[in-house]
Amino acid sequence: MQHRRHILQALAAGTLWASAGLARAQAWPNRPLRIVVPNAPGGTSDIISRLLTKPLGDALGVPVIVENRAGAGGNIGAAVVASATDSHTVLLCDVGGLAISPSIYKDMAYDLDRDLQGVAMLAQSPHLLAVHPSVSANTLQELVALSKRSKLNVALAGQGTPNHLATVQLAQITGMQWQHVPYKGGSPAVADTVANVTQAVLNGMLATLPLVQAGRLKAIGVSGKTRSPLLPNLPTLAEQGATDFESGTWQGVTASSKLSKEQVQRLNTELLRIVQLPAIKAQLRDAGVEVLAMSPLETTQFIARDRVRWAKVVQQSGSGIEGAS
Repeated sequence: MQHRRHILQALAAGTLWASAGLARAQAWPNRPLRIVVPNAPGGTSDIISRLLTKPLGDALGVPVIVENRAGAGGNIGAAVVASATDSHTVLLCDVGGLAISPSIYKDMAYDLDRDLQGVAMLAQSPHLLAVHPSVSANTLQELVALSKRSKLNVALAGQGTPNHLATVQLAQITGMQWQHVPYKGGSPAVADTVANVTQAVLNGMLATLPLVQAGRLKAIGVSGKTRSPLLPNLPTLAEQGATDFESGTWQGVTASSKLSKEQVQRLNTELLRIVQLPAIKAQLRDAGVEVLAMSPLETTQFIARDRVRWAKVVQQSGSGIEGAS
């Protein structure tokens, strides 16, 4: 009888221990969540990440901190997340770091398929080609003509970014003759164009449109399939002679493969809820950004398909890709 009582006590203790372990596992997150943005402050990914921090922190019950780790086409920030040993670090990245870098950088410190997993897709937007107001050109054709008789510097928002590849493609299609000036992200590229250090920039709508609306930059064209409802009188670049030209970017969240399915799903649920909040959705829409909501699996599959697409673009661009390593 006493032996049986000891067995029952041991089983009860084991059950309590297992329950406590389950409670600990479910008590996630239990420290601040770090969102790594692999771009300079002020770019599209950075702006979106900072829209998320307060509502995401409120939902998760922990502070959410944005950390900018710019450089190498998004590889530096992505490597930080891929090698993270905790379950409280995620990556808010764009097409450059997740879909283009594998085709440009031969020696990456991480493997996208092995070390990172999709969490959520959030947004997409076209690029805006803009110039300093002192540039005499008002259309794409005028800008091409001007580039052939005057020196024009175009700011590149990061090696291996969609902005970079799109700028190269646009020059190939139109015969544009501008000098590439590389930056670590969209924000410094745009800032130097506003300062007339560079005369042109092809950059995301979210970071560029407010400067056009304020008269600090002049819009030449939008890179989407159709005109932007925010600039209905501005023709697309394809309409202006860059036949079939289309470019843009998307922003998504990935995490270390160490995060459990349950943790990833919780993040996905909260992130998609937040980007659909009327106030945030309106802020994005007013900046020319469309919400692009996807599940973790859909996000992973979307990135994989886009990687194949951009590999072809990189191959076609050939020697136009500067500084690849």
